[in-house]
Amino acid sequence: MTSTTQIPNQSGLQETEVDRSKERDPNLVGWDGNDDQENPLNWSNGYKWWITFQLSMLAMAASLGSSIIAPAEDAIAEYAEVSKEATVLVISLYILGFAFGPLCWAPVSELWGRRMSLLPAMVCLGLFSIGTAVGKNAQAIFITRFFAGLFGSAPVSNVAAALGDIWEPKSRGTAVTFYAVAVVGGPTLGPTIGAALLVNPHLGWRWTEYIEAIWTFAATILAFFALPELYAPVLLKKKAQRLRKQTGNQSFHHPHEDIKLSPKTIITKHLARPLRMLVTEPMVACIAFYASFVYGLLYLTLEVFPIVFEEDRGWGPVVGSLPFLALFIGVLSAVVVNLGNQPRYARALEASNSKPVPEARLAPMAIGSFLFAIGLWWFGWTATPSIFWLSPVFAAVFIGAGFNIIFQQCINFLIDTYGLYAASAVSANTFLRSVFAAGLPLAAEPMFHNLGIGPAMSILAAVATVAIPVPFVFMKYGLKLRKMSHFAPVDED
Repeated sequence: MTSTTQIPNQSGLQETEVDRSKERDPNLVGWDGNDDQENPLNWSNGYKWWITFQLSMLAMAASLGSSIIAPAEDAIAEYAEVSKEATVLVISLYILGFAFGPLCWAPVSELWGRRMSLLPAMVCLGLFSIGTAVGKNAQAIFITRFFAGLFGSAPVSNVAAALGDIWEPKSRGTAVTFYAVAVVGGPTLGPTIGAALLVNPHLGWRWTEYIEAIWTFAATILAFFALPELYAPVLLKKKAQRLRKQTGNQSFHHPHEDIKLSPKTIITKHLARPLRMLVTEPMVACIAFYASFVYGLLYLTLEVFPIVFEEDRGWGPVVGSLPFLALFIGVLSAVVVNLGNQPRYARALEASNSKPVPEARLAPMAIGSFLFAIGLWWFGWTATPSIFWLSPVFAAVFIGAGFNIIFQQCINFLIDTYGLYAASAVSANTFLRSVFAAGLPLAAEPMFHNLGIGPAMSILAAVATVAIPVPFVFMKYGLKLRKMSHFAPVDED
């Protein structure tokens, strides 16, 4: 057994490290050496990638649910006898569920493990998707959409932590890159899938939710049979229970067996601390607002693209949804930039004796900030029908690439910067970005119809342009700001 048992802290349920060499407790259960094959970090790379694939499919099922219903807004408005503006709530309420879900799923994940936090929630996501599909009125549709988002937030918020259970920091960035593609792939692919279902006379808008449920249940069934538990404290807890049963020695134990979940823990670690960091930590505030802005604009496109390509150019629902594929191509293109930074980050990590170097994450974000702003300006002033359609479609590629680069590196930066308190920093970011993503689509139609595509998009592009210096500021002053922080650990050596 190892001399030290580290209990990771994603939810704040436990923040201690038990050093067995000091306590000299022979009955404290840990890993049997650094190469213990029960430790998920020691599993083969092939098996780790198989697990990463399963986790990504769970996350993609949840993110797909956010947008697959978007092309059906007019059909739902007609069926439920509500205004077109009101049907935007089928998107906004789902994303609002993403804001509040992590308050539940993060502590469940840390107390009972990754499987328990993912699989029951995915079953509920599938059931509430069916509930939306069979909804008889607007109230039923809106309520089921909110709860679908609430349960769908489980894989979106917990998979990143699960990847940390199996991948070392040096190689984790590669896994997170592909996971991010799956998460963003849902919102960008959903409208095209939904439009194809909508125009089929034998299917219709309800099938957008049936397909979501089918995908969700398929991914969940696969994970039920093939996804192992990944969270080390839960695995060591089970090991302690197994040793007690096998040996009859009831003294074998692991600290995770003593952890209890209390309302005070949830309020302190999952609500009060993230909000405090959002208000008092300049790095959290700037990064969270930047990530939330770009994330919100991704969902804004669900309302803007139909205006540009269907209303103004007269395209049909299916053809009008194809420009979303340009966003997805941009997301895929960002993989090259994000992976290209991995060798550079690995060298920085080695030079710092394997201590995280947050500033080394920011070079790709600097590139992404320019791509994102350029894409918004380009799209805004070439979206008119008098300009060939390929121009705004190419601009969408820049928007997608810039978004994915910024979004992923913002998360990486927060995790590297805040260490023990990374979960709280990421929670602050998750809450804020979900609020942005829920609110911006509601403002899209009034804003773009009243101001016009060019002026409205120029306002957003101007904000993106003003935000370009963010990564450069943190590259220069990041270390100084970390030393001033109450939450960010800094090695003075």
